[in-house]
Amino acid sequence: MKILAIESSCDETAAAVVENGRKVLSSVVASQVEEHKLYGGVVPEIASRRHAEAIVPVVRQALDDADVILKDIDAIAVTYAPGLIGALLVGVNFAKGLSLSTGIPLVPTHHLRSHIASNYISNQELKPPFLCLVVSGGHSHIVMVEDYTKMKIIGRTRDDAAGEAFDKAARTMGMSYPGGIELDRVAEGGNPLAFKLPRPVVHDAPYDFSFSGLKTAVINLIHNSAQKGVEINKADVCASFRYAVVDCLTTNFLRAAKDLNVNKLVIAGGVSANSLLRKTLADECARLGCEFYMPDKSLCGDNAAMVGSQGYYEFISGNVADTDLNAFATMSIE
Repeated sequence: MKILAIESSCDETAAAVVENGRKVLSSVVASQVEEHKLYGGVVPEIASRRHAEAIVPVVRQALDDADVILKDIDAIAVTYAPGLIGALLVGVNFAKGLSLSTGIPLVPTHHLRSHIASNYISNQELKPPFLCLVVSGGHSHIVMVEDYTKMKIIGRTRDDAAGEAFDKAARTMGMSYPGGIELDRVAEGGNPLAFKLPRPVVHDAPYDFSFSGLKTAVINLIHNSAQKGVEINKADVCASFRYAVVDCLTTNFLRAAKDLNVNKLVIAGGVSANSLLRKTLADECARLGCEFYMPDKSLCGDNAAMVGSQGYYEFISGNVADTDLNAFATMSIE
């Protein structure tokens, strides 16, 4: 079964053809990163316009690269939530038009579920149930994946997402968007114990996260040093901040796994490309005797291959939309 997948939730216009949820026949991504660097972050109106310009050639290329035509496609999966509403609408409306004109079934696909599904492509043997840490620029969740389309939130951030905290800290240090990648690189040369940063705790919810105070602490550290004319080692700041964020993520994730008696752990989302997070969890899972899975780094960011993977499982479970499908800026993964 071949799924044509479309992703336009933020600043990447992407299309892919995925077979049986696991085999990627093509994956095309048109990134807007260089343009948004001028503004230090994604500008929603610009993102929407670029999606409208790119979506037709991107979908055509995905079909060509997979050596298929629309008659070979069994379903069209499209990201419809969550994300930037204008950006989502470009992908959803294009998919609806394509479905209406061809008669190919339309499959609404949740963005965070798709991030989890990137692991089905990278790890062919992976099957639910498992516990997943989903970390990205806009989301930080601990999710119990009971089945391919049945999920339950165990913990979540109460304020900033981990990826947002990384990007804002990086921006304060003068790094260009997206700063989290550069911060991770610079941190490799620093001392993670150079600066003592807080580990915020949500007392009434032991699996929830809070990164706002940690983000503010590192920003104040940088600003106070600048005001005093004291030069601080950027690599040490990056390493200390990265260590603190990863410590918060892994502590809650492993606590939830222990309390729920789950020994199959998975990570997903843009921040799952973070080198320290990957190493820390791999080492801890090996020590604890848990199975551990993570997506290839090429699949951590937004792409349509992951949408095609999740779309396949949504389709075979009967999740098909009519042409009145709408986009939603927020929606629970449940």
